[in-house]
Amino acid sequence: MPGETSLARPLTGLAPAAKLLVALALMTGASQFHRAALGVVGPELTATLQAGPGLLGAANGAFFLALLLLQVPVGLALDRIGPRRTVAWLAAPAALGALGQALAPEAGWFLAARFLLGLGCAASFMASVVLCARWHAGAGLTTALARVFALSQGGVLLAGAPFAALAGAIGWRGAYALSGLVTLGLALLWWGWVRDDPPDRPAPHRPAETLLQALRGQLTVWRTPGLLPVLAMHSVGYAAMATVLAVWAGPWLAEAYGLAPGPRGMVLLGMGLAMVAGLLGIGPLERRLNTRKWLVAGMAGGAVLVLLALATWPHPPLPAAIVLLVGLCLLSCYPVVVVAHGRSLFPDHLVGRGATTVNLAQTLGSAALPALTGWAVAFAPAGQAWPIAFGVLAAALALGLAGYLTGRDAPPRPG
Repeated sequence: MPGETSLARPLTGLAPAAKLLVALALMTGASQFHRAALGVVGPELTATLQAGPGLLGAANGAFFLALLLLQVPVGLALDRIGPRRTVAWLAAPAALGALGQALAPEAGWFLAARFLLGLGCAASFMASVVLCARWHAGAGLTTALARVFALSQGGVLLAGAPFAALAGAIGWRGAYALSGLVTLGLALLWWGWVRDDPPDRPAPHRPAETLLQALRGQLTVWRTPGLLPVLAMHSVGYAAMATVLAVWAGPWLAEAYGLAPGPRGMVLLGMGLAMVAGLLGIGPLERRLNTRKWLVAGMAGGAVLVLLALATWPHPPLPAAIVLLVGLCLLSCYPVVVVAHGRSLFPDHLVGRGATTVNLAQTLGSAALPALTGWAVAFAPAGQAWPIAFGVLAAALALGLAGYLTGRDAPPRPG
């Protein structure tokens, strides 16, 4: 990536491409943090709010439901007014939602705050896709996306042991309030560092669209050949792993193994590091194999096997449980390849609407799977909650993979 070597300089001396990389990683990392900063304090949070374990699944579902509802408007905004302004304008509801979590007196308030937080984070990931598509092209797209998302996993890492330690020091309410202030600071940095197009070449002509023309463009996206298999995979690829990492890994480790917040946070930290390692390696691996379809199929199949192991081996020894959880995250770095596959289907002037349409599937799955497994945990017979939850995730991922395999490959180097 041009300018990456300048990352070693002081931040004020960063080249435009490096500034973009840092800004994308930080803002996307903030979204990752807000998604994941739930499981590690889940038992303490539900006790304070006098709610059952189903609150965690509902809270995560509320976050992703907000993302889902805003994806079409976000896609239109990314194409019409650009990623810079779209993300900056949504920073206010993100910060208010984080603060609302801290002030929540009861479960309903907390769910509303999670929904508002989801609205504020609705553009972060897709803005990264649009900007990487504008600054990079072809075989370099997956690598650029993978680097942004790998660095953004710092948000997941912070949501583990560091967030547990902070919550232990100032309480989970104080920790959530601080996250709102940090989100506002990152929005200011975003506005100062992000530009919608590279400064070293002329911005491409993007004809002005009326609202009706923009909506017609959205219809064109939905009719794109090859879209359905990508949507099938993207609806469950990230959601299955995120449901475990952000919602159930912490409570499962607390209930099954009696782990306190600190040790639980360390396990979540290991899971996040595994995701980073996978993302850093996925771009070179994709270029070497020159296939997206079969790379995704192999890694998704491995993730299905891990979830099946968790479902059929309900109480493995703690080291084995940790290996399975970490392995699931290592194998689940492939959604970035699915995003690149989806991007290849759309012309440049529809990239925002195309990216958000693909993301609709991920957001829908990320809202549905936590809620579905939350019901399993809340209503399953004694001793069967966790096997059923992991089994549901395995079945959903297997179905998504079966749908994806009906589509055509989109190699990074066609021909």
